[in-house]
Amino acid sequence: MFTIDAIEKAHEKVRSGADFPGYIQEIKAMGVIGFETFVADSHTRYYGAPHFERTSSPQYEALTIASESNKEQFVQYLKTHQQGQTDYNTFCRHCAETGIEKWIVSLDAMTCIYYDLQGREILVETIPG
Repeated sequence: MFTIDAIEKAHEKVRSGADFPGYIQEIKAMGVIGFETFVADSHTRYYGAPHFERTSSPQYEALTIASESNKEQFVQYLKTHQQGQTDYNTFCRHCAETGIEKWIVSLDAMTCIYYDLQGREILVETIPG
């Protein structure tokens, strides 16, 4: 099964949102079936089958997540990131600013769902692949 070290090596290749689909394909080949990333410090829980789980360490100092989400602004930031105009840390700061607590990726469904602090789905995206 996969290791956090192998996943982090794959993630090092991601410079912007434009690199995300390739990263997804690489970790899927490792056996990752899904993951949950928490914006506050970017620690991530990775899931494999059957009942296999690994959790990464925090990646930066804790951010404060806005208590109210702003979907419109978040979508703008996400588009900018997906076009390669921002790096990962900037994207995470933008998520916190717009009230995004976490995202959950399903590699079976090839979706990425963004949630606010109340657990509401803010945006569901299909991952190109």
